[in-house]
Amino acid sequence: MVRTPLTPLERARGLQLGALLRGARGERSIGHVAIAAGLSPETLRKIETGRAPTPAFFTIAALALELGLSLDEVAAVCALPDPDALSA
Repeated sequence: MVRTPLTPLERARGLQLGALLRGARGERSIGHVAIAAGLSPETLRKIETGRAPTPAFFTIAALALELGLSLDEVAAVCALPDPDALSA
């Protein structure tokens, strides 16, 4: 199966999602949050840095629950990317 290349919009949303999760994680370690949410620390690291900009819904739902975020908050942050992120 060949994956379609990501658009600049998808990449920008991934960066915004990563920033939201990083901020919500605060001082907690990547390992602690990832394990509590049922994923590997490397997966969370990739999401936070934008290297995995389109994670599965249930991955986001598990992270949001662990970090005390509502899915509405996550959707609002990722709905409209920062215009500067599109040019990066």
